[in-house]
Amino acid sequence: MLLLEAASNAVTESSDLSDAVGELSTTFHIPRIAVSAAVAVLIIIIAKILNKVIRNFFTGISKKNQKFTPIMASLVIRICSVLIWIIAIVAVLGVFGIDLTPVLAGLGITGVVLGFALQESISSLFSGVMIAINNPFRVGDWIEIGQDGVAGTVVDMDLMCVTLSTADNKKYTVNNKYVWSNTILNYSYIDKRRLDMTVSVRYTDDIEKTKQVLRNLIASYPEILPDPAPLVEVGSYGDSAIIFYVRPWVAPSDYWNVYWRFNSDILNALRVNGIDMPFNQLVVQLSSDNQ
Repeated sequence: MLLLEAASNAVTESSDLSDAVGELSTTFHIPRIAVSAAVAVLIIIIAKILNKVIRNFFTGISKKNQKFTPIMASLVIRICSVLIWIIAIVAVLGVFGIDLTPVLAGLGITGVVLGFALQESISSLFSGVMIAINNPFRVGDWIEIGQDGVAGTVVDMDLMCVTLSTADNKKYTVNNKYVWSNTILNYSYIDKRRLDMTVSVRYTDDIEKTKQVLRNLIASYPEILPDPAPLVEVGSYGDSAIIFYVRPWVAPSDYWNVYWRFNSDILNALRVNGIDMPFNQLVVQLSSDNQ
């Protein structure tokens, strides 16, 4: 509707512009085609200059203001560009005396047909607008889309889709409709993240000693944040093991480094202190039948 209204207004203005071209041609005794060509070139130059000014203006704002994201800037720039070029094209055609009124009349019906044919694309477009307005993530953030969905670093985003790079270097292009209709978990938005790890030991091992060994191990990691303080407690009692919860806090960028290092170090740290992890054992008893 906005585009049709802009086109309609441009048609009205182009009619006045066509009359002005005619007056210039008559007044200066210059062929109308020459005046029309000169005015058309001038309109195109002005449209290009306006587009460049608008692009630089909103790009600059997006760099200075975090709330005005690059995708929002892209949305505004594209809308302005489309409107400018619609007005420019209609004006150029009007300068040459081409009447677009019948064309605009047919655009209403065409728009309805295209609306049904492009429902999915339009839905993705409006979802992209909602993502731009609400700004749930930015390029460079590590996000997860949907429960047990795809997760990765946002490497690109526009009004139709979001491109993610996963930890194993796979590229996912996700439709904005899917992104906006699912839960978006942004791991990079916060300045700290909690590691949730469990350690199992035998029932014969000392609980307090085990806690101290676990505390000493995570304290040896410089990435562990002192606030909030790391939690090391008995979480539950399993069928054959006492299960400890180990929950330190780290910066999001240190999450996986600490996670893998802890899992590599924990077994040796326990064994050095006479503590071991239980494992399933199968006991087979043989009996002899003398009868």
